[in-house]
Amino acid sequence: MFEKIPRQFYYFLAAIFALNLIQSAFTELIFDEAYYWYYSQHMAWGYFDHPPLVALLIKISSFFFNGELGVRFMSCIISAANIMVLWSLIDKPEKNRYIPHFFILVFSMTLLNAYGFFTLPDTPLLFFTSCFLLTYKWLLKNPSYPTAILLGVFMAALMYSKYHAVLVILFVLLSNLKLVRNSYAWLSVLIALLCYAPHFYWLYANDFVSIKYHLYERPNDAYQFEKYTLGFFVNLIALFGLTFPFIYYALFKTKSKDLFTRALIFLTYGVILFFFLSSFNRRVQTQWIIVICIPLVLIVYNYMLEHKTVLKWIVRLGIINAVLILYLRAGLVYQPLLFDFFYESHGNKTWVNAIREEVGDIPVVFENSYRNAPMYEFYTGGIPTFSLNNVMYRKNQYSIDTSEERVRGKKVAYLSKYISDNTFSYTKPDGWDYKGKYIEDFNSFRKLECTLKEEIVVLGSSYYHLQLINPYDFDIALSKLTFSIAYLSPYKNTLGLKPVIPKPINNNPLVLSKNDTTDFILDIPSFDQEKVGYIRIVISENGLYPGLNSKPIPVN
Repeated sequence: MFEKIPRQFYYFLAAIFALNLIQSAFTELIFDEAYYWYYSQHMAWGYFDHPPLVALLIKISSFFFNGELGVRFMSCIISAANIMVLWSLIDKPEKNRYIPHFFILVFSMTLLNAYGFFTLPDTPLLFFTSCFLLTYKWLLKNPSYPTAILLGVFMAALMYSKYHAVLVILFVLLSNLKLVRNSYAWLSVLIALLCYAPHFYWLYANDFVSIKYHLYERPNDAYQFEKYTLGFFVNLIALFGLTFPFIYYALFKTKSKDLFTRALIFLTYGVILFFFLSSFNRRVQTQWIIVICIPLVLIVYNYMLEHKTVLKWIVRLGIINAVLILYLRAGLVYQPLLFDFFYESHGNKTWVNAIREEVGDIPVVFENSYRNAPMYEFYTGGIPTFSLNNVMYRKNQYSIDTSEERVRGKKVAYLSKYISDNTFSYTKPDGWDYKGKYIEDFNSFRKLECTLKEEIVVLGSSYYHLQLINPYDFDIALSKLTFSIAYLSPYKNTLGLKPVIPKPINNNPLVLSKNDTTDFILDIPSFDQEKVGYIRIVISENGLYPGLNSKPIPVN
């Protein structure tokens, strides 16, 4: 596959690989990386936010190195491999005379550059998109069962990387609808489903928590053109920096001369159109559209080889992009280079060490921070942490795993902005203020689940049937619990709380029995301050701020 690649190509590739290794070793983790590192400490077939491949990459990296490189090593490997796969997807013989131009194009793409060392779900997504396209190209040229099987494996790898990968598969299929009558294509689908079966089972066993969150429970805001749709177009520019006019010009001018080129065009326009429409509902993050970089590398480079004027301009502007990117990459390590801009890779060791000096080696509970909890655990070498998520925040991996048990019954340092009796405080370098106190015997019951038999409620009405599920393997005294109704906006943001007292049905239990369900009658007070779209039934335990104990329930 790679045997005829010129030596010059490997020189450039080695330089980028070495740069990424150095960058990985000297750049502190960003918060998402710390969160995915936390994933890797508890390997599973799925996680609250994402499929498991990012955790596997980190776990493999940790076998070779400690510290930041132990999180990012495999990202450096597969990003180098990704460049090789992209090169192999270009058929034009004259490409060997334009190797530097290819690397300038690739290196000048901002997020494609960044994901050469950061370990995020998009890192394997980019690599397996390239592998999927290469195998699809082989299948078009020379259909065979081994190729079909390999294509199915790469389809599964895509889906194990990130759920957005379904768009890659979907738009390639739409570019060639004859695949629905192709036995090799159906074999690929069967292999992909078999490989993905463990994750399907994990979703089933966890009540499809990831799908429910991403599709239904995620908070949002009212539509704002500047923040949503205009922001989407800004992201399309940010992906490519100064070269963006020529990138999109090459895309516009490229025609579907064969099925593979047609697939590249469908994939690019399809993702752009999908997230353009999404921008009328929510803010589109830049990394959500990063996958278009893969087909665009191929489309643009092929166009550059045929149109030397475009080649010259992309090289000129690409060099400027590359210089700026190198400067910014240096700024990730040494913050003064970015002047007053403080990025999340700056100062994490500083704030972690400051808190540890205050609290020692006891566990730390961060309220509403799945970002700070794993960062603290990583840089302290494994001191147990927990993110206690309340009704003003959202659920995450800490909501469904066993991390709550690591701090139960122990003396903890509790850090939150919702406490007034703090004994210490700390301001992080990014300006975040924490208040802290010590809790001698910490207990939380954030997995208690409230459900209503009724699917829609009317505010100010009575006699709703509440079922309270205790999933723990121990009884919980009702006297430790305080119930409230959380009122949510139509965009699922919490507006306020009102206390309620559920009335037991048929008996008057003193405890919630372990692994059992208790039934209550619940009245739901009215709430007149703002427009209410949903409610949650929430529980405060041991004086803590209420949790996220029910799904958002629509209000009529």
